[in-house]
Amino acid sequence: MTRRLWFTVLVLTGVAAGKPALPRAQAPTADEIVARYVQAIGGADALGKVTTRRATGTATVSTPAGEVSGPIEVLSKAPNKTRVSITLDLSAMGAGSVDIVQRFDGTSGMMSNSMQGDVEVTGTQLENMRNSLFPTPFLHYKENGTTLTVLPKDTIDGKAVLVVQATPKAGPVVTVYFDPDTFLVVRTLVRVNSPQLGGDIDQYQDPSDYRDVSGVKVPFRVVDSGAGQSVTIVFSKVENNVPIEDSVFAK
Repeated sequence: MTRRLWFTVLVLTGVAAGKPALPRAQAPTADEIVARYVQAIGGADALGKVTTRRATGTATVSTPAGEVSGPIEVLSKAPNKTRVSITLDLSAMGAGSVDIVQRFDGTSGMMSNSMQGDVEVTGTQLENMRNSLFPTPFLHYKENGTTLTVLPKDTIDGKAVLVVQATPKAGPVVTVYFDPDTFLVVRTLVRVNSPQLGGDIDQYQDPSDYRDVSGVKVPFRVVDSGAGQSVTIVFSKVENNVPIEDSVFAK
């Protein structure tokens, strides 16, 4: 089980006697949707001042064998360094506790499990880490060579959402779903290949409960799902621009 953790606006037109129908409102382009998103979470100026983040809370893993939970810490540092550490209590399953740490130093990644050892991250999973720029890949996407395409509208939990496909210069395509009212991201979807997870898998991430942290909106609840399980993360504290040494991201 622990190995698998790693993982319209529709304008109504009326016709009155002797008057032509009003034109339909033009759907927003991908660039416009992303621009609205950047503004919604704080704006380019505020985001450009965020260089690090430390978020702590609780992670709950749902598996066919039941739920296990424990503390989680997520460290992020621009441009794309990340470290996620979780301690899970598996005593109900007769296995004690396990420490799981995922590190990415901007170039290479490592997954460490106190029960199973270290595994190097490779393939599209590694490329996706390289493309996961902090504080958001959409801040300088044009300069980084990412192209955007609007996809047909979809629904999540019965609500219509705007859909944008982001294609980086290298690595897997990411599909991003935006709330049409707030322009906040409500889901991302990426397909990666992971030998530890048995090959190609679709990884979903559903962020919610956005709160202001030093002028930037951050989701305090994130549900990661894929490969037959889900991880619900609820943050209790998020801090921006805290000192973080590069060494914590290294292998």
